[in-house]
Amino acid sequence: MNYEWFIAKRYLWSKRRHPFVGVISTISVLGIAVGVAALIVVLAVMNGFDEDLKERIIGTRAHLVIEKDGGVSDFIGLAEALKKSPLVMGASPFVEGQALVQKDEWGAGVLVRGVDIEREKSASHFFNYITQGTLSAKPNSAVVGSELAKRFYLGIGSEIKVLSQNSEKPVVFKVEGFFTSGLYEYDANLLFINLKSAQDIFQLKESVSGVSVSLKDAGRAPEAKRAIQKKLGHPYYVRTWMDMNKTLFGALELEKAVMFLILALIILVACLNIAGSLTIMVMDKTKDIGVLKALGAPPMGLMKIFALNGLLIGLVGAAAGFFIGTGLCFLLKHTKFVDLPREIYYFDHLPVKMEPWDVAAVLAVAVGLSFLSSFYPARVAGRLDPVKALRYE
Repeated sequence: MNYEWFIAKRYLWSKRRHPFVGVISTISVLGIAVGVAALIVVLAVMNGFDEDLKERIIGTRAHLVIEKDGGVSDFIGLAEALKKSPLVMGASPFVEGQALVQKDEWGAGVLVRGVDIEREKSASHFFNYITQGTLSAKPNSAVVGSELAKRFYLGIGSEIKVLSQNSEKPVVFKVEGFFTSGLYEYDANLLFINLKSAQDIFQLKESVSGVSVSLKDAGRAPEAKRAIQKKLGHPYYVRTWMDMNKTLFGALELEKAVMFLILALIILVACLNIAGSLTIMVMDKTKDIGVLKALGAPPMGLMKIFALNGLLIGLVGAAAGFFIGTGLCFLLKHTKFVDLPREIYYFDHLPVKMEPWDVAAVLAVAVGLSFLSSFYPARVAGRLDPVKALRYE
């Protein structure tokens, strides 16, 4: 072990003439630990919400949607061709359009989605979100969102009228089930019917609006989009689940970045304390610095001692924050430490997902800022005149 490391470790734990220096150092370590723990927990919770949101969006919509102006006529052949791709898991045709739903004196605009019941099971997780009843192949059967059902006081067997811009008169549908995705906009504005009924009310004959595609890996959606778009060409156009929710996920990413910056200020304040404590330590160790310089220690060696001191404080604080943050994440994930109202969030505890890259970034920022905060005290130590340091000793 070189002498810089040896002296830096001794200075970190040794007694000082001014006890206040030790108090500031302890506060600095605690500040870094609290900041690191807070960042780890907040980012893990935000990742959990983000992941849960993605699952719910993908649950009712496919990973990819292939559409064409005027509708897709040879959708069966297109779906079968898509299944041959190594990235594709399943494909299903769909019909989608705006319509007016009426029950007694109530009415509301909704998005009507007609699906092929058998093929849809391989293209999305929609049927996993059906909480009561099911969607059958019977003519004019429907599954409505739970929030829409509350608004219209619907039950199994209730009848609703659906009027599209293409139909001359309302068509009566019988409610056979309810679904709950956990997303209010979907649960309040989506109506699922079978494919044939949707073709009839939108007067598409044998065509469909597009083809839903399920991928083996949702994260490779952009890659699959490029490959399919290149293969199909114009007039087909392909959209990913990211494209269809770009604004929402963009807002989440921005929120995550802002929260990171705000909570990083806690670490920055702790690092300013490190700079203050090391500056006082330099004054406290003036005699030692003079002796080391008189013995031939170069200025860079003295600077290294106090820079390493700041680095050690940062490492201790970051390690403590890591264990505290990891423990809190484990507690939040496996217990109902925070009780959430299920009727609002559709789950009763915080979703937590720790990302290794996020944790690594937090630790790197904490240690890096701690190391940088030691530069000024280290520079003061390196420039100290040994004659002045030993004059009054």
